[in-house]
Amino acid sequence: MALSFRQSEILEIARAEGRVVVEDLAQRFDVTLQTIRRDLAELADMGHLDRVHGGAVPKTGVANLGYEQRRRMNEGAKAAIARACAAAIPENCSLIMNLGTTTEAVAQELLGHRNITVVTNNMNVANTLAANPGCEIMVAGGALRRSDGGLVGELTTQFFEQFKVDYAVIGASALDRDGDLLDFDLAEVRVSKAIIRQARKVFLVCDHSKLDRSAPARLASLSEITVLFTDRPLPQDLARKCGEWGTEVVVASG
Repeated sequence: MALSFRQSEILEIARAEGRVVVEDLAQRFDVTLQTIRRDLAELADMGHLDRVHGGAVPKTGVANLGYEQRRRMNEGAKAAIARACAAAIPENCSLIMNLGTTTEAVAQELLGHRNITVVTNNMNVANTLAANPGCEIMVAGGALRRSDGGLVGELTTQFFEQFKVDYAVIGASALDRDGDLLDFDLAEVRVSKAIIRQARKVFLVCDHSKLDRSAPARLASLSEITVLFTDRPLPQDLARKCGEWGTEVVVASG
């Protein structure tokens, strides 16, 4: 999709200043807030920007990559993490699964599970688990994010608040050394916070590359996570904090 003149200008401003704000852009270009939000959404869908609260930031690091490229990154690690996570999920249970390529890998590993109910805002998870006749699937409403098949927004949050499940399987865009889970999209963060509240146990699936990334929005702390499934040992300080919080860490091997 070709960029409009205004979108090209917005992208240049974001790259020069590191962030753009909806209200500032609306005033600069003398257009409505809705017009700017639409521009930012299209730029995000095209992979040029990441949406954050009130505006957008340039894509950085691995966030520059499109969905298919992200899905192929660290495939072996994601597969090992997914197997370990799925092995910890029993049959005859309910779970919520959110957005992320590692979460989708877990869905693939759940194809043999029987009598499970999966509630999700991830169209890719739903499509994968449709092949499992022993899985009842409930899909959230909300705004469809075409870039990765995710459903986000207030409707999605309200949908999850109707449930109380045995397990949640969540991903995150980044994990900092303080043990905070981070993301780029505030709408997705709100959904993930609701998911954590509505689950008795929370499983985080997160490969080692997330420790090398940063994102502006805080989702949760590892202290709120029951088990972290990853592919390499955590840095010593973070591993110690997990021990103090009672967060179990499972290092999956290929």
